[in-house]
Amino acid sequence: MEVSFSELVLHDGKVPPHLLYYMKRLSKAILSYIHEVYGPDEIVKRVADPFWFQAFNNVIGMDWDSSGSTTVVIYMLKSFANASNFKDLGIATLGGKGGDSRAVVKELEALQRSGVDVEVLEKVSRLGAKIDGVALQDGYKLYIHSIIVSESGVWTIVQQGMNTENLLARRYHIHGAEEIKLAGDPHSGIACNRVGTALNLVDVEASKSRKTIVDLVNSSNVQTLIRDIAMVNRMLRGDKGLETWLDSKNSVRSAIAQSIRLQVKENSNMFFYKPITNLNWIEKVLKRLSEIKPESFEELLLLKGVGPESIRALALVAAVIYNAKPSFKDPVTHPIDPFLYSYAHGGKDGVPYPIKVELMKRTIEFLEETLQESRIEEKIRRKALERLYKLFNKIISES
Repeated sequence: MEVSFSELVLHDGKVPPHLLYYMKRLSKAILSYIHEVYGPDEIVKRVADPFWFQAFNNVIGMDWDSSGSTTVVIYMLKSFANASNFKDLGIATLGGKGGDSRAVVKELEALQRSGVDVEVLEKVSRLGAKIDGVALQDGYKLYIHSIIVSESGVWTIVQQGMNTENLLARRYHIHGAEEIKLAGDPHSGIACNRVGTALNLVDVEASKSRKTIVDLVNSSNVQTLIRDIAMVNRMLRGDKGLETWLDSKNSVRSAIAQSIRLQVKENSNMFFYKPITNLNWIEKVLKRLSEIKPESFEELLLLKGVGPESIRALALVAAVIYNAKPSFKDPVTHPIDPFLYSYAHGGKDGVPYPIKVELMKRTIEFLEETLQESRIEEKIRRKALERLYKLFNKIISES
């Protein structure tokens, strides 16, 4: 079977204003229809599917292969439903690209009066960012973070990372209705065409590694942990002189050195098997962790200062000393074929052909008219039911 897919190329540039107008109008018509027919939860659920997300992007005429497609779709979702109209629609899109991604907490505060559990959503948002920025280390640095929430508490996180070496982007989707628990991969999907290796601590196969990391920070002496990390560093750098000394002086350390040599030889995951660069910072983080004693890996991730390097250092110790290896599986699920969708109205950059504005106008008018007619029909039905209810009450009162 032949499979084709897209690369989310890092593109510069903006959508031309005249096309942006029609994109927003078409987006609103599509989202309004889904909202009225299926309700706000359905939009949140659909956004969690990378396939649907890409389809929506292509239908409104955005580039089929651009990293900017994520930015534009989130912008369209936010234009339709945000914190200011949450009370009316029961759905809001928060966050976005760059500085907007850091506004999620402030935007959540605006939803507090609507009965939403803001504390849970705030934790979900923070943990979602740590999952794809710290627990999963795949070479893509996050620069977009958004969360779409409904009044019933259903949520979807959409975030995107960039790899400046291969000039590609990767989009992550996490969906749920409660707090995130890392019993296995929490992603509803990840869109990218490049599948390689990663340090993956969210995979179900990494459960032993996660537990060992939590046990280490709760039960080990900080200085002992630092010495273990430093020793692993020397082994990774190939310090032959030290290995010889260890072989003759300490059988335990010698066994550890041999374990490191074998693991490095058997694995080519350079996201993992490379020396730790900032032991001073990691020592500060470990001291804080030893004081707080996190009860779970999720709690550990959420602590301030716990970043990719400190997690990798702990994972290295867990793997080479305690034989609790992480997963190296790259969890990409959707190498999407954009041409399944890009023929609806064309693409902004002319691929597969320039946007047919007149066709887009007709689509918009059809959807808007259909929505208006359904609203009129609903009003007629509602008035008929009201008349029936009044008649029923009158009969009851006279009997």
